[in-house]
Amino acid sequence: MSGTTKETIKSLKPGRYVLIDGEPCKVLSVTTSVAGKHGSAKARLEAIGIFDGRRRSIVKPADDEIEVPIIDKRNAQVISLMGDQAQLMDLETYEVFEVTIPEELKDKISQGIEVIYWDIVGRKMLVQVKSG
Repeated sequence: MSGTTKETIKSLKPGRYVLIDGEPCKVLSVTTSVAGKHGSAKARLEAIGIFDGRRRSIVKPADDEIEVPIIDKRNAQVISLMGDQAQLMDLETYEVFEVTIPEELKDKISQGIEVIYWDIVGRKMLVQVKSG
């Protein structure tokens, strides 16, 4: 089970991952404003949900911390295919679970092949087909 860690908002870069309202999101941009006469610098973080595709933005002091998910990258074997779902078996724990097949991988997935998936805060996401 993967967990989370904390980082300051101003230290995040596009392409990193954060948790916004409990949803894992990929950071699209981070902009910071100059500290004002009576306040601290503000940061605006734009992100998109990994699982739901929704855009999210938050504005907080740049020195505030935000939760960053620890992404567990693992190998699995495709056991069966059911429409846009694939049943996978983790090659270490032998856990069997289902994931949605991303559009860009639909033509590359077949029964018996090895794939790489991410476990992000207890949710699983198919990332790529293992070559070789």
